[in-house]
Amino acid sequence: MSVKTIFITGASSGFGEACARAFAAAGDRLILTARRKENLEALRDELVGAAGVHVVQLDVRNFTAIEAAVANLPAEFREIDVLVNNAGLALGLEPSHQVDIADWDVMVDTNIKGLMYCTRAILPGMVERKRGHIVNISSTAASWPYPGGNAYGGTKAFVSQFSRNLRADLLGKKVRVTCIEPGMAETEFSNVRFKGDGDKADQVYAGTEPLTAVDIAETVTWVVNRPAHVNINSLEVMTVDQAWGPFAIHREG
Repeated sequence: MSVKTIFITGASSGFGEACARAFAAAGDRLILTARRKENLEALRDELVGAAGVHVVQLDVRNFTAIEAAVANLPAEFREIDVLVNNAGLALGLEPSHQVDIADWDVMVDTNIKGLMYCTRAILPGMVERKRGHIVNISSTAASWPYPGGNAYGGTKAFVSQFSRNLRADLLGKKVRVTCIEPGMAETEFSNVRFKGDGDKADQVYAGTEPLTAVDIAETVTWVVNRPAHVNINSLEVMTVDQAWGPFAIHREG
């Protein structure tokens, strides 16, 4: 297979880091972005097999910074073949009437606007070259609600619907779009959600065998490496220890 140039957001940990390792092992060329530059640099030094690695400290909530990062890529990195829109987070599990509004703002700005900003900055080049692939990381929370999932689930529902609409916009442009919807996966996700409370984070996975970042990275690399005429529209992925619950019914005592 030909060497591809892969742009990954949120590459300093979790799914993004695992995707970087998987694409590097396949010999691809990587652009790794995240807010934690030191993590990116450490990861770059560990990667073996990549055709090249370029790291950019980037906050996806800043469209001006994204435009500048894309415009100033070294020549050999400018033709981006794959954008993995991975940067995202959940904050808190409070019910909607008790939530910290600042948490909602961060989730909307990162999960929705950040994904749109990166797509808008990179997609025109793909359309012009008549090749490319946008891989958006959504969540099972896009389809299946749970208490405290309020704004997070809403942001991921946006990601899934935005992916479908991208497919409609790009009909005939030879650019592919895939939405991956992981379920329970053990990464920094819960630690971030509970703002560093490791005990709460551990309770999420207690007694289960959750998905791993590697599981999702293998899924991403599989969809990217399908033949150019094959588009995997969406994939929902869960551990066997997770499923949908019954309808909730409140009964007055």
